[in-house]
Amino acid sequence: MKKRFTKDHLKIWEKEGAVLIKSFFTQNEVENVKNDFEIIFGSHKLKAKKKPLILKEGEKDSISKEKQFLNFDNIPLNCSKSLNLIALHPSLINFEKKALKTRSIHLYQCQIWAKYTGEADYDQPFHCDFGNHTLTVPSEKNTGNSVTILLYFSDVTEEHGPMHFVPRHKSIKITEPKIFKDHNKSIQNKLKYLSASSASPAGSIFAYSIDLYHRGTNLIKPYGYRYAIMACYKKSGNDSIGYCSWPWHHKKPWDIIFNNATPEQLSCLGIPPPGNNFWNEDTIRRNQLRWPGWNMEEYLKRIN
Repeated sequence: MKKRFTKDHLKIWEKEGAVLIKSFFTQNEVENVKNDFEIIFGSHKLKAKKKPLILKEGEKDSISKEKQFLNFDNIPLNCSKSLNLIALHPSLINFEKKALKTRSIHLYQCQIWAKYTGEADYDQPFHCDFGNHTLTVPSEKNTGNSVTILLYFSDVTEEHGPMHFVPRHKSIKITEPKIFKDHNKSIQNKLKYLSASSASPAGSIFAYSIDLYHRGTNLIKPYGYRYAIMACYKKSGNDSIGYCSWPWHHKKPWDIIFNNATPEQLSCLGIPPPGNNFWNEDTIRRNQLRWPGWNMEEYLKRIN
């Protein structure tokens, strides 16, 4: 089996709250997910333009933010299992468990995001994500926060809008994480000077914490596009962090996930694992009525 990450990657994550792992996914996995992006959003050849969209300073807040999310949606989606389950890849789950130093994790956000040259101005100021992931502030411990994974399914160069970020040991010398409060030009310029890029080939992942300063950059490649998935994991039971309530999206095609996911993958979405006292003959029978294609043999075997 392909080794997807190393102990050094985990050490970098522990120190900086961010790590770039190139070519995490295989070429076959990348192509399958990329094909699903085209099913959901249409051909990039028809959507991407030759020149980036340039907005005036006063237009950025009112126009750009909305346009940045034109091609943005939560899983599950009407395409193959490749895209719907890629954020629940066993190696990704393994990385998350080791990064958060826990045996049980919860996927609380997973969205696909396609960007195209000229469709929007994707340039952002540096910010932290904790403002819409928790009602408090980031924990002093990495394991008390969450891990957001940016998964790239197209080659991302500096012309394809890579995320830029500031390693934690550099940003802490300038400012504490204060979402939407550190947008003065002086701090932004200092952070920009110290920033690094997540530019990397298709199949790479960038893992970062909710207290990491980062920003989106613009696509300037003629007819360029960027296919990415955002997946956020936390320790199971950490109720201070959240984003999506999966049952709220119950009308989406969940059968694609239930019919193809393993018990471990489903447990990351809040489904009680086999052996949990939630399961008995009645709850299994009712779930089979709701999701007829769900193979619940393992759950039935483990009834107490």
